[in-house]
Amino acid sequence: MFPEREFFMRSQGQVRFITITSRVQMVTAGLVLSALVGWGISMAAMAIGQYQASSERAELLSREAQVATAESRVEAYRDDLASETADLSKRQDYLDGILAMLPEDLMTEGVDGEDTVTDSTEESAELISMIEGAIPEAAGLARLEARQLAFVERLTRYSDRRAARTEQAIRSLGLDPRMVMIADEQAQGGPFEMLASDADGSLDPRFERLAISLSRMSSLERGLSEIPQVMPADMRNISSGFGYRRDPFNGRGAMHSGLDFRGPYGAPIHAAADGHVSFVGNKSGYGRVVEISHGNGMMTRYAHMSRWNARVGQDVVAGDVIGNIGSTGRSTGPHLHFEVRINGRAVNPRPFLETAPNVLEEARAEYAHTDGPDHGE
Repeated sequence: MFPEREFFMRSQGQVRFITITSRVQMVTAGLVLSALVGWGISMAAMAIGQYQASSERAELLSREAQVATAESRVEAYRDDLASETADLSKRQDYLDGILAMLPEDLMTEGVDGEDTVTDSTEESAELISMIEGAIPEAAGLARLEARQLAFVERLTRYSDRRAARTEQAIRSLGLDPRMVMIADEQAQGGPFEMLASDADGSLDPRFERLAISLSRMSSLERGLSEIPQVMPADMRNISSGFGYRRDPFNGRGAMHSGLDFRGPYGAPIHAAADGHVSFVGNKSGYGRVVEISHGNGMMTRYAHMSRWNARVGQDVVAGDVIGNIGSTGRSTGPHLHFEVRINGRAVNPRPFLETAPNVLEEARAEYAHTDGPDHGE
């Protein structure tokens, strides 16, 4: 399949022969095949994850539609009022636990009734009416249950809406929100503690849906807040951009995986975002390097430093000085080489540094100037 091949080139009256051996052809074909297989696997994993998420949401909606009717709930109240009281108490404990974990601004935005969850208003009103006529002493519990369900459904709609806006903000920075979600899910663990909304240990699908919506919203917002947003050096002194360029040492075409900031020897280098220092040391070609992990698979790299001002394990805030400009490693003069990597893949840092501050400011302002979901009477 890979016979040895010879090519000849004529230039200025001279003929030169080029031989491509079978081994070279096989190695090249193997590399191309490996790249295609790797790409196929990553695309398949992303597609499977998206399909599973869609299936899960569809299943929950289907289960919500099958929640017990008002007639069956009346029978439940009639048969065992004490048990129903215990169920509602557990459900209220679940709500209180959620509220204790929510950020302060979560309850400051209204929900406009988007069709992302079922609406139990009519069913609850029918239940209350039937309970008042059949079991007057249980009417208060029925009204409490109606309040809880209305709150859960409104909070679910709110979470879905806020997550959708965060997705849009992430896309405006050229990122795929699905990758943020996948990276976040890959860094989880802990003992299994099953949630329950009823005394028998089961969980109402509407409460399960709320937990999923809140988790998704939290993951996306955490990813947005950890995007680089502070210039590591003077933006006016960018000497080389991201992408293909002529290598400064040998003149050949090469990929440049970051931005170069020209500056005087010893000028300060700033952390681009809040994060955790994951590496301090020397790397081939980079010289003295500091790397900061920002969560969700995002990492920033600062290279060619003259000195470090950070240590592994240190938590840094956006703008902190983590080192000084130098010319260590493969460098032609004092400058900072700055990279942004997502799950190990280098991406262009410039859209983040130029756009992220405005996107984050707009998102936070929108969260802070809206009314919250009504808790009910």
